Order: sequence, then C-alpha cells, then structure tokens
Amino acid sequence: GQVLELLRGVQRGSEDRRRSLGRLRWALQNEETQQKFVRLDGSIRTLTGLFTSSQAELQLEAAHCLHELSHSSVPAVAEACLPVTSYLLTYLSGHSLELTELCLYTLGNLVVESEAVRKQLLPQGIVPVLASCIQSPHEAVLEGVGYVLSQLLQAKEAPTEIIPLVLDSLLPQHMLPLVCSGLKAGMGVAVEFAWCLHYIICRQEDNTVLLALGAVPALTSLLLDLASQIPQGAPEGLELLVCPVLRCLSNLLAQTGCQGQDGRLLIALFLILQCFLQQHPFLLQECLWLLNNLTADDPFFCSALLSLDLLPALLQLLTCSQMATVLVLTVLCNVAEKGALQCQKLLQQPLLAQLLPLLTLPDPEAVGQCLELLHLLFLHCPQAAADFTRQGGHQALEQHQSTPELQERAQALLDMARQPPGA
Repeated sequence: GQVLELLRGVQRGSEDRRRSLGRLRWALQNEETQQKFVRLDGSIRTLTGLFTSSQAELQLEAAHCLHELSHSSVPAVAEACLPVTSYLLTYLSGHSLELTELCLYTLGNLVVESEAVRKQLLPQGIVPVLASCIQSPHEAVLEGVGYVLSQLLQAKEAPTEIIPLVLDSLLPQHMLPLVCSGLKAGMGVAVEFAWCLHYIICRQEDNTVLLALGAVPALTSLLLDLASQIPQGAPEGLELLVCPVLRCLSNLLAQTGCQGQDGRLLIALFLILQCFLQQHPFLLQECLWLLNNLTADDPFFCSALLSLDLLPALLQLLTCSQMATVLVLTVLCNVAEKGALQCQKLLQQPLLAQLLPLLTLPDPEAVGQCLELLHLLFLHCPQAAADFTRQGGHQALEQHQSTPELQERAQALLDMARQPPGA
C-alpha cells in the first residue's frame, strides 16, 4: 500500500512531484521497499520518464531514486533497471557534475550485481563513454569512472569480453598517468585506477599494451616517489595506493622478467615495510612478493640486496608470519642460488642460528623452503654443513626423516653434513 502510494504521488504530476520523489528516494533505502517498488506496474517507466525530464530538479531527484535502487544486492532489482542504462550512459556527457557523478555510481553498482546489465552495457558503448569521461578535469568524475571500470574488470567474463575492449580503447593511456601522478589527481582517483590496472594485469596473459606504455618504469618511479615521501610523514591512506601498485609491478615482472635495474627500488621496498609493518601488516606479503619476483632470475637485484646491506632488515622479517617465513626463505634461496660468493655473504649473518628454530615449525612449506636453503648453502659452502652440525642441526634434521614429503631432502642434507669439508 505505502509503496503504491509513493508511486502514485510521483505519477500524479502535481506541483508536489519533487517532494514525492524525495519521499520515494528516502523509502528506497530499504531493501524490501526496493523489491516491492520494481514489481509495481509502470514503476521503472515512471522513474525513467522523470529521469529524462527537461526539469533539472526532477531529473536529479529521479537520478537519486535510481541510485538508491542500484544499491540493492538482489539481481532482480538491478535487472528491473535495464531500460535505464542507455540514458545513464547518455547523461555521462551532460553538464551537471552532480548528475554525472550519480550516473557513474549507479552504473558501477548495477554492473556488480547483474551480468544481464553488463551484457547490455557493452554494446551500448560503455567503454568508449568511460574513455571520454576519463578526460574530465573533475576529481569526482574521475573517481566515479575508476569505480565503474574496476567493477567491470572484476566481472567473471572480463578476461574474454571486457579487458580486450578496454585495452583497445584510450583508457590505458589515461589510466597510467592518473595512477602515476600519485596524489596530484587525488588519492581516491589514483587508488581506483591502480586497482583497475591490477585487475587487467593479473587476468591477462600478455600485457603488451601496458608494457608498451611504459608501465614498469612508470610504476617503479611512482614507488620510489611514494617511498621518498615516507620519512617526512606518509599522507593519509597512502597504504591503499601502495598495495595495488606493488601488485601491478610484481605481476608485470613475473610475466616479463626484470626491466630496468634500479637498486633504489629495494631501498623503497624496505622503507615502505618499515613505515607500514605495524599498522598495515598486509603490505608485508605484497613487498615480499615483489622482492621475490625481483630476485628470482636476476643476479643484479640479488647482488644489490647484499651490497646495500639490506640482509639484516630482511632477516628481521623471518618470523613475522607464516607467509613471511616462506617468502623470506624463498628470497634467500634466490640469492643463494647465484653461487658461492653470495652464500658466503649470507653466512656472514648469524643465518644458521636463525634457520635452526624454523626446522621445528609445524608448517611443511616453511620447513621445505628451509631445507632448500640449507641445501644451497651446503652445496656452495661445505664449511656451512659442519657449522650447522656443530650448532645442533643434526637433531633438527633427523626429526624430519619420518615426514613423507621432507624425508628425502632431510636425509640428503644429513649425508652432506657427514662429508668432511673438502671431500
């Protein structure tokens, strides 16, 4: 009854239509009301009529009502809004900033809930429309574009149907500078588009478009820039931008191998860690992933890690979390693989003493990685095997002789430790 009353008030065309719309907008904040409303005959048609009206005030109130509807998590409500999508796109190029912003967030919300809406928006040209909106000088509009785009790029059909259209458009060449201008375009804008880049990079096998635009050097210099601001006091919310930027770089480097050998990148990573580890421990994993991808095939970064004296800082992270233990050990393996010189440098730290307690961890992945590192150290520096035995490493290894996935490696290390050095 009440919902029907609201609809009638809006339909009656009285003087008070704007007030009726205001009441409807307020009522549509309720999930149940949303569902009742879209089931009423002519409800969406009436809203669409007002949304396309020539009276700016009515149009804006109707846009607010549609925006409330778009918040529904019920796909049927989003699908009821299908007749409006083409108008939402049309008004993105209008003159009212407030209307443009409302239309963007309404589209972004509808895109999340319904594949039918996404399927309709693509042929209606949402990608070229966003590509023209991304050239707006207004921060609020840019942030809205980033929101819609990040929702589209997360859709399950994105890799086949959406990402190719985005890469063929002008969007990438505008996104990268908006991310890399860091805080000049506004933190919110940079964060939205950094996630957009991340969704493209991690769901695309081949990122030639972004690589050709210079994504690796651009994101590297952004990280250096952000890290350099940290000692003066990190701007509010900086960790929200650092996280997707680290992921983008990690994934691009994993796909392409290292480009550009800049040791300052390692210093930047450790500065970021030092700054954010206490409050935002989730960044630890992101930094270590990138460090792993930098050192995996690249002798340059392995040497830089040692020559810049970053090893003590790395070893401090060994016991921060289960994930950190595995990743730090993986990075140490990357370094140890490079040969005897690197292993000797590693052994100048009290490394063996730090590895011993790790062998008693309940996590087979961490223990396995620890055995791998010991194997490389024993191989390149036989003296290390004797030192390890002296520190009680024997007993630690013997307890893994009965763990199926570890016993062969533990046995191999025991055999190496029994060899006299120089044998």
